[in-house]
Amino acid sequence: MNYTTEKSGDTIKVELNGRFTFGDHSSFRKLIEEIRSQEAEIQILDLSGVEFIDSAGLGMLLLARDEGEKSRATVILKGAQGQVKRMLEVARFDTLFKLED
Repeated sequence: MNYTTEKSGDTIKVELNGRFTFGDHSSFRKLIEEIRSQEAEIQILDLSGVEFIDSAGLGMLLLARDEGEKSRATVILKGAQGQVKRMLEVARFDTLFKLED
């Protein structure tokens, strides 16, 4: 998984690309630290470039949500498609996150 971040006002947008799996845990922790240091009220995780996610990737999204809640930020998952969208639906992430197309 690769990512880029862009901050605009009180919003930070993170574009994730590639496969999002257990092996990405350490790089995702660095991403969480980077997001936390930005102090954004809205945190958008753009998943449109993610082609595959496993259960560990879903767990890491939950970590991002927990960290966002600590700083009272809204975490939005955006652009999920294909297998990633199906995984979010099966895991009922619509009850935990704001999902956008």
